[in-house]
Amino acid sequence: MQHTSTYEPVLSATTLIGDPVVNAKDEDLGKVEDFMLDLGNGRIRYAVLSFGGFLGLGSKLFAVPAEALKIDTKNHRLILNVEKERLENAPGFDKDEWPDTSETEWQLAVYEFYGHTPYWR
Repeated sequence: MQHTSTYEPVLSATTLIGDPVVNAKDEDLGKVEDFMLDLGNGRIRYAVLSFGGFLGLGSKLFAVPAEALKIDTKNHRLILNVEKERLENAPGFDKDEWPDTSETEWQLAVYEFYGHTPYWR
């Protein structure tokens, strides 16, 4: 007996870098700058987004748990279901001074802000 399964398509990170990010209201939230990989667990720890300078945050980047993002392949973008105004308080960092990726408390704060439980817990 032959068993056939279908899986979600896989995409290269470079396919997604630079893609726009919108919320459920279709408001522009910026774009994908990078992805931080957890090599030990074979997972994406978080995506790095720039929110395009609105609210005076031009040089700030934001970490968003990969689980908080949905890929919209039809429109070639990602969806982050967060109100634009809430991003004022999102955990961010300066584009020239990235956080220490071994700092657990900072990463936990990122996941908590977006309402997700870290997969490593």
